[in-house]
Amino acid sequence: MSLKIYNVLTRQKEEFVPLTEGKVNMYVCGPTVYDYSHIGHAKTYVSFDVVVRYLRYIGYDVLYVQNITDVGHMLDTGEDRILKKARQLSALPMQVVETYMRSYFEDMDALGVKRPDISPRASAHIPEQIAMIQKLIEKGHAYVVDGSVYFDVTSFPEYGKLSGRKVEELEEGARVAIREEKRHPADFALWKKADPEHILRWPSPWGEGYPGWHIECSAMATKYLGVTFDIHGGGIDNIFPHNECEIAQSEAAHGEPFARYWMLTGSLTLDGVKMSKSLGNTLTIKDALKRWRPEAIRTFILSSHYSSPIDFSDEAVEAAHKGWQRIWGAVSLTRARLRHAPEGEADPNVVTMLEETKATFIEKMNDDFNAPAALAVLQELTRNVNGLLNERSDLTKGTLAAIDQLYRELGGDVLGIVPETTEASASAEREQGLIELLIELRAQARARKDWATADQIRDRLKALGVVLEDRPDGTTWKLA
Repeated sequence: MSLKIYNVLTRQKEEFVPLTEGKVNMYVCGPTVYDYSHIGHAKTYVSFDVVVRYLRYIGYDVLYVQNITDVGHMLDTGEDRILKKARQLSALPMQVVETYMRSYFEDMDALGVKRPDISPRASAHIPEQIAMIQKLIEKGHAYVVDGSVYFDVTSFPEYGKLSGRKVEELEEGARVAIREEKRHPADFALWKKADPEHILRWPSPWGEGYPGWHIECSAMATKYLGVTFDIHGGGIDNIFPHNECEIAQSEAAHGEPFARYWMLTGSLTLDGVKMSKSLGNTLTIKDALKRWRPEAIRTFILSSHYSSPIDFSDEAVEAAHKGWQRIWGAVSLTRARLRHAPEGEADPNVVTMLEETKATFIEKMNDDFNAPAALAVLQELTRNVNGLLNERSDLTKGTLAAIDQLYRELGGDVLGIVPETTEASASAEREQGLIELLIELRAQARARKDWATADQIRDRLKALGVVLEDRPDGTTWKLA
């Protein structure tokens, strides 16, 4: 089965065929860095991290671009988010940008999200944005009013094709305060004239000002990926107006398609309520990481399809954590057994099981990056592996190494939930050693017929989720 992607633009699942064989050019709308990243950002960027990981896993050369918005993202009041934060902190705008951009990358690193190949900043690409605006004016798609430039949505008949909205149905005040200088309520700013107190400002053919929010993504995507590229990603909340405006200005300027496949992640709620600072229910990634392991958060996010909405709750994350612990328990036990296993080739029957598992995993991921189904395959693998570990003490190094390698590929390289050599590995080895020490102490108690101590050790381990099984050749253990 070849890779299929649900294309939001065409509203159907399509076979993925890149512009250039073997190569994927991909752009994802990045964060506006005016505050700490929240768990909704984690949902979007973990999802696209897995998309990029999988594309690379199946052999594509991926060029992944994700922008940093550090100017031009306006509030409904018409106020720049970064300038507002700078005033609150009595700081320079670029101090705000640097602080929260670094914090964002710290969060992504902690979650195991691989860095984009290029992270262009809007403020560093003002010339490209100005050049694109000039082209739109020359082609009759934009107009100048008192130092500001607006895109004329009526000049682009396909405006609304991504979101399904029609120009004639768009009312005033839908997102930003409507100014009388606009010809149509849906016209959007490409360049804004700077008021005297506006700090973020650059010279332009129309006077000092700053770019609108939407133009940055078109200019930077075109610069690094070309006029037409393969995949554009982002969150569903930005489908209108941001993504819609990207398409309109890009295709109007160049006369060619913009992105060929559009992928949008579903929204995230917190205990059933949309996150909002005014409601005081925003959960930052940093606070989430104080409570749960990054692998647990990733497992929770991957338990729902990237395009589906998901509700973040303590119970849901705890359930994901337990699921991850079962997988990690099998991985850590496999690695522990591998160190002392007898030499030998991999068992053919086990190899066949692993090959079938891998094929099923790829089949699920090829179906629009179906991570929940792929995660279920990994959980089924874990059940099979635990059965092998519990039933057979003769597993060779070749067999155990093959099992470990598949976990590293599917759980590590693709899903990013199986650590390579991290603190989790060291912690698991310590836990493994402590369990084995308790089993030895219990065996000694049993040898001297101290059944009370032996039972106490067994019961305490069971309460911690470690189940012992006494067999003729010794005692084995597994996670409940």
